[in-house]
Amino acid sequence: MADTQETPQAAEAVEDDPIEVRRAKREALIAAGADPYGHAFAYSHHVDQLDALYAGLEDGATTEDEVAVCGRIMAKRVQGKCSFLELRDTTGTIQLFCRINALGEEAYEQLKDLDVGDWIGVHGAMMRTRRGQLSVAVAAFELLSKSLRPLPEKFHGLADKELRYRQRYVDLIANPEVKDTFAKRSRIVSAIRRYMDSQEFFEVETPFLHSIMGGANAKPFTTHFNALDRDYYLRIATELPLKRLLVGGFERVYEIGRQFRNEGMDPYHNPEFTTMEAYQAFTDLSGMMTLTQGAIQAAAAAACESLTVEYQGHHIELGGTWRVATMCELASEGAGEDISFDRTREELVDILERNGAHAENAWGKGKLIAEIFEAVAEEKLIQPTFVTEHPLEISPLAKKNPADPNFTQRFELFICGHEYANAFTELNDPVDQAERFQAQVDAKGLGDDEAMGFDHDYIRALEYGMPPAGGVGIGIDRLVMLLTNSPTIRDVLLFPHMREEA
Repeated sequence: MADTQETPQAAEAVEDDPIEVRRAKREALIAAGADPYGHAFAYSHHVDQLDALYAGLEDGATTEDEVAVCGRIMAKRVQGKCSFLELRDTTGTIQLFCRINALGEEAYEQLKDLDVGDWIGVHGAMMRTRRGQLSVAVAAFELLSKSLRPLPEKFHGLADKELRYRQRYVDLIANPEVKDTFAKRSRIVSAIRRYMDSQEFFEVETPFLHSIMGGANAKPFTTHFNALDRDYYLRIATELPLKRLLVGGFERVYEIGRQFRNEGMDPYHNPEFTTMEAYQAFTDLSGMMTLTQGAIQAAAAAACESLTVEYQGHHIELGGTWRVATMCELASEGAGEDISFDRTREELVDILERNGAHAENAWGKGKLIAEIFEAVAEEKLIQPTFVTEHPLEISPLAKKNPADPNFTQRFELFICGHEYANAFTELNDPVDQAERFQAQVDAKGLGDDEAMGFDHDYIRALEYGMPPAGGVGIGIDRLVMLLTNSPTIRDVLLFPHMREEA
C-alpha cells in the first residue's frame, strides 16, 4: 500500500461477527492515517486484454512487462510467505501472485489483512505459473474500497431468486453471467435505435406526466402535481403525444422509454416497463409489419448473431416470412368451431365459458371474441404470427376495416404464446375518434377503470388534420427475454419491483 505506517490490529473486534471484524479493520486503517476508500487508479489493462496479449506465454515463464490492474478480490489463499488472490474486473478474473520478498514484510502483512470483496489496485509483472495460470506478480498494491459486508455464503452460483432480484448488486457479483444478459439488452436497444434511424425515423421524447389517461386501456399510477394543484397520471403509453407530432408535420417519429401501469406482476409483466413506439405518416398496417419484423431481426442479429433462437425449449425462426392470420380464424382453429360476429352473444358466452373463462355482462361480441382467442389460441402461437382484424370494441384508436366495420386494421405480434408488438392503421378521423372516446368515458362510468379518458386536445389536433399513418409499439423487455432465453421479466430488469422486504 502507498501508506507504510503500521496498521493497528483489530483485536477488539467481535470475532464471530464478520461485519464487525471488517468495521474494526476500517477503523484501524483510518487511525493509521490510511484511506480505506482510496482514490482514482490508472489501470493499464483490463483482464481480457491481458488474456489476449499473453495467450502464448509458456507455463513457468516470467516477464518484465509491468502492468496495472484493479478490481474486486473474489478469493484469497495465504500460504506462508506466498499468497494468491483472485481479482475480478469488469471483463474477467486473473490471479495475483503475492510474495513477501517482493512486497516486504509490512506490506505483505497488510495484504494478508485484506478481505474477499475488497477493491484493490495492483502494479506488477506478467507471468504464468508452472500449472499454467496467467498471473500478475504483485510488486505493490493499494486498497481502493474496503468491503464491510461479506458476500453471501456459497455466493458462487447464488440461486436465491428473492435475494438476486432484491440485491442485484450481489447477483452481479455472484453470477457474472447475469451481466451478459444486460450487455445483450444494451445491444438490443442500440440495434433497434440504429434500425429506426436507418429508416429515417426521428427520435423524440414525450412527457411522463399526463393530465388525461390515454393511448391504452390500463390502470394508471396517479400523482399530485403541486405547482398546478391537480392530479396527473404516469403515462401508460406514448401514442397520443407522438401522433400529435404527425399533425405538426413530422413524418416518422419514435420513442424508446418507460411506461407505467398500476397492475399485477407476473413472469411477463412489471408495472414499470420499456417500449418502443413508432408512428409513420402515409403508411398502414402492412408498413408496420415490415417495420416490426425489421426491428426485431436487427435486434436478434445484434444479440444472438442469428435469426434462429431458442426460447424455453422452443426453436424460434425469426427469419423468412411470418404468418399473418385473423383473430377469428385463429380463435376458430383453437375452439374447433366457428368464432365470428355471426354467432349470437349467448353462443359466444357459452363457448368462452366452456373453455374455462368467465364472461362479464358488459362485454359485447367483440370483447367476447377477443377473450375466446386468448383462451384457446394465444398459447399455441409459437412461431412469429401477426394476428389481424381485432374487434372494434377492444381497439378504440385503430381504423375500422372497410370490408367489415366490426373489425379494425390492427395486428398484435405473438411469439411463444405472448404478445411482442401491437400496431394499427391509425384512426385520423376526429369525429370517429371523438365517438370512440365517448364510448370509453361511458365504459368508465359503468366501472371500467382501465378505460381511457376523453382527450379534447387530441381531438382538436386531429381536426387540424393528421395524415394517414401506421403506428406500432414493441415491448422491449419481452424481446430481451426472448433473445436471452430468460423465463421471467425480472431476469431482464436490473431492478425489478419487489414486495417490501420482511
